Amino acid sequence: MKRFAVGVLLVFLLCFGFVALGNTQETKIKAGFIYVGPIGDFGWSYAHDQARRIVDDTYPWLETVYVEAVPEGEVEGVIDRLINQEGVDIVVTTSFGFMDGTFSAAQRYPDKIFFHCSGFKRAPNMATYMADFHQVYYLNGVIAGALTKTGKLGYVGAFPIPELKRHINAFALGARRVNPNAEVLVRWLQTSWYDPAGAKEAAESLIAEGVDVLAFTEDSPTVVQVAAEHGLPSFGHYSPMYKFAPNFVASGQLVHWEAIYFDFFAKVYAGLYTPKNLGNVDYWWLLREGAVELGADFGMPINPVFEDQLKSTIVNDPVYGEISVYDLVFALLKAMADPEYAFSPFTGPIRDRKGNLRVPEGVRLTMDELITMEWAAEGIVGAWPGEPE
Repeated sequence: MKRFAVGVLLVFLLCFGFVALGNTQETKIKAGFIYVGPIGDFGWSYAHDQARRIVDDTYPWLETVYVEAVPEGEVEGVIDRLINQEGVDIVVTTSFGFMDGTFSAAQRYPDKIFFHCSGFKRAPNMATYMADFHQVYYLNGVIAGALTKTGKLGYVGAFPIPELKRHINAFALGARRVNPNAEVLVRWLQTSWYDPAGAKEAAESLIAEGVDVLAFTEDSPTVVQVAAEHGLPSFGHYSPMYKFAPNFVASGQLVHWEAIYFDFFAKVYAGLYTPKNLGNVDYWWLLREGAVELGADFGMPINPVFEDQLKSTIVNDPVYGEISVYDLVFALLKAMADPEYAFSPFTGPIRDRKGNLRVPEGVRLTMDELITMEWAAEGIVGAWPGEPE
């Protein structure tokens, strides 16, 4: 976080340096955010909205508005309203399913700036961004592999897209680093990103199959609550979920979307980003940029309830030798957050669950390979739509 604080300071100096050099813009920049879920979901949309509030409160020249719970097929109409009725200068769309609608709108409004989360289509006035969790899911997997007694971990996923497949694979690889026979049983909802009823049913069915640790990608705290009802450890997702099950949320993935927003909006205000030069602007920010954090809550990488068990679980690691799982987590965290990115969870050799060599020894997957991932890693059990041969 210290590096992030320095980065924010530099952005302020950059921004106000441009003001001192002649940017006498008196009107505010107005940005409109579009969310796929309700801001009270305690997941993806909630985290984006918390970041919006932070940058809005920090930058005096920035005004923001938002629209929540927008079906993905209706995004263009919402964009039209934000531009034509609300008068926004920047449109921020925060779901992969908004990509095509955002791209189409960018063609129709060439003088406006568009910023799309998790997609890959860009234009002179449309940039993309993502704070990705594959590193943190790997660390969650390491913890889960040490906590399970049955060797069965459960994962509830909203939709079988490459992002979730990447995260589940990372979770499985982390678990099998400390527990080579661990399995990850997967249930897909394929209904909505926010589906508490479906998440509850999926979690209950996994527990009935012998799963004793749960992780998920769905935008409510339902899975951690179900796990707690059964006395099982779980991992929060996107937002701090410790408060929903303080004795059972072992860790989780936390996002700092504001890290990206601070940088992007300041560069727009400073004139570095314009509607004519965003075609190659793609933020892919990880631990080293301060965009994501390991934790059950902010500042709590591992829930203290689980510290003794993780400290007393000793493994013979191929890199660090004989080491406690607790110390291993922090050693790997340090390596992945290093500016040189000293360790990638997707460094070979890695085989898929069909036995195919997906990552040769000594090779690490590129960003393009990560964001198009379809294969399932060893140890994953269950349906995997789109799985290659």
